[in-house]
Amino acid sequence: MGEILKLLISVVNKAEALDSINGGADILDVKNPKEGSLGANFPRVIKEVKEVTPKNLELSATIGDLPNLPGTASLAALGAVVSGVDYVKAGLFGVKNCEEATTLMTEVVRSVKEYDSGLKTIASGYADFRTVGCVNPLELPIVAHKAGADGVLVDVKIKDYKTNLFSFLTDEELKKLVDMAHEYDLLAALAGSLDETAIPRIHGLGADIIGVRGAVCAKKDRVSGKLEQEKVAAFAEAISNLSKTR
Repeated sequence: MGEILKLLISVVNKAEALDSINGGADILDVKNPKEGSLGANFPRVIKEVKEVTPKNLELSATIGDLPNLPGTASLAALGAVVSGVDYVKAGLFGVKNCEEATTLMTEVVRSVKEYDSGLKTIASGYADFRTVGCVNPLELPIVAHKAGADGVLVDVKIKDYKTNLFSFLTDEELKKLVDMAHEYDLLAALAGSLDETAIPRIHGLGADIIGVRGAVCAKKDRVSGKLEQEKVAAFAEAISNLSKTR
């Protein structure tokens, strides 16, 4: 893991998915920014995106900035996999500590793996955890490992266009998180209001995946801005150029 940085583009509909595919995305991530940073979209939208996703690309879906309700989370996870995704990303928003997070993720993993053991689950947390009062994302590798998940993602909950991932966690902390994830044989994904200038930094931390939305939308508006294919292509090219030197 960590040899080649993959580009994950979050999309809200089929049209954005097609632009992302044509722009060179590696992973399509269906979400609904109107419902939060990891807001869940509708099963019908996931199915529409699945229909246009080439077999060589992976499809993920967020299932929400979740409350501490394992039953609700496990049902949402099952809804996502039935709709056709390869990855389920669970936003660990309502959980306050490692124990609560592990309990919730364990149920998410179980519902996904019982449906199809080959599908992946991602424990997702928030760099601004001190502000929003959720579990420390640096504990995510332990949570994912105990729950039997396949990876971790760190994002930012409050998207205010003034802060990003690096506003809340140092490079040293993020490198430790990535290294710990890899020690547990987990994927490590980093996101959170990142633009093209963050690519070398994310690359240097050894992450497997960089997650992007706002930076590839018109006016960097992740909620209302139209996703622009040329911006996705610029990200893909920058990553490709860096990967050649890794």
